[in-house]
Amino acid sequence: MQAINSGDTAFILISAALVMFMTPGLALFYGGMVRSKNVLSTLMHSFIALGVVSVLWVLCGYTLAFGPDKWHIIGSLKYIGLQGISQSPIKDYAPTIPGYAFVVYQGMFAVITPALISGAFAERIKFKAYMIFITLWSLLVYAPIAHWVWGVDGWIRNLGALDFAGGTVVHISSGIAALVTALIIGKRKGFLQESFHPHNITMTLIGTAILWFGWFGFNAGSALSSGGLTSLAFMTTNLGAAAASLSWLTLEWLKDGKPTMLGAASGAVAGLVGITPGAGFVSPLAAIIIGLTVGIVCYFAISVKFKLGYDDSLDVVGVHFAGGTLGALATGIFASKALNPNGADGLLYGNPSLLGTQALAIVVTIAFSAAMTFVIFKVIDLAVGVRADLEDEQAGLDLSQHGEIGMYFDGQTERLLSPAKIDPAVVKN
Repeated sequence: MQAINSGDTAFILISAALVMFMTPGLALFYGGMVRSKNVLSTLMHSFIALGVVSVLWVLCGYTLAFGPDKWHIIGSLKYIGLQGISQSPIKDYAPTIPGYAFVVYQGMFAVITPALISGAFAERIKFKAYMIFITLWSLLVYAPIAHWVWGVDGWIRNLGALDFAGGTVVHISSGIAALVTALIIGKRKGFLQESFHPHNITMTLIGTAILWFGWFGFNAGSALSSGGLTSLAFMTTNLGAAAASLSWLTLEWLKDGKPTMLGAASGAVAGLVGITPGAGFVSPLAAIIIGLTVGIVCYFAISVKFKLGYDDSLDVVGVHFAGGTLGALATGIFASKALNPNGADGLLYGNPSLLGTQALAIVVTIAFSAAMTFVIFKVIDLAVGVRADLEDEQAGLDLSQHGEIGMYFDGQTERLLSPAKIDPAVVKN
């Protein structure tokens, strides 16, 4: 067994902290795009995931995802409550860092994934329903997919599919779940009939910057050591984001006549999503190509909701599902064993079968996540109801669900916080 390497350990702990910071960053990214009356509820969706999923991960999430394999589809309960995990390395996954470091690092991925879904039903879900949803989804959807793709003897891993840092596990699984939940919960009142302008693009930009910063831990940290592969993933991560931000902004400029800050921010996040599955398998030049392509594809993907009429509030489907899918396929094209001997050659390097394997992993992830999300969301809807009452939605979820106001306007605070029944007409968008 290799000895614990202090450099690797320090890097992974820093990377875990960076990935943790991404979740509050996501809160700001989403929070700036909703109307002011829903900013706190939207921030809460991401922030509370840190509490709920962190505890779940230690109790049973980790062992389901990374415990000894059962039937190639799930981990055993051997490590329930982290029994058997210690400061010693977990040799099958990260032989040069303490076991606790690996557990906490992977736990931060589990935290942010269900939080991503919240952007699809922002401004209209009951908080109670959301808490139940992220609990069940983390255990019944995220953990099995993580085991299939990353777990020793997981069946998708055995097929040879590549996912360096979460293209299928994080982005495709959450992106398709976002579509399912948006369809079930229905449209916001006034969708396609009135304006839903973001209330604070500055907040969204700050969130984007935090996400970009944290993504270096997300992708480069997935090397699970500090070395050459880490530097490759760091480089490709930055290039994917940069290229996608430029292509989205340019396309928006040409099509609409004005480049927007929201477009630049959305493009950067799309690029980060798109490069995630191949960050440690593709070259810097390939990362630029992937980023440029993802920026264009995701720009058009977000318009689908207007054509089909579903209400994905914050474009989770258009960015995470479309970007994650394209990135996973691009990995099957641009991956090179010369860059990462533990990976595989893709289509451009004489191995077209990898592209087929990537496509199969995508299809299975979509089917499983969609089906399980449908069942989970429907059961919660029958049990407690998932949608806030119309009066609560009109008043804003900050006040109706949490009894707080995130943004104060026109001296209305005293009236809004009075014990009298909320008058929706008082609360401005």
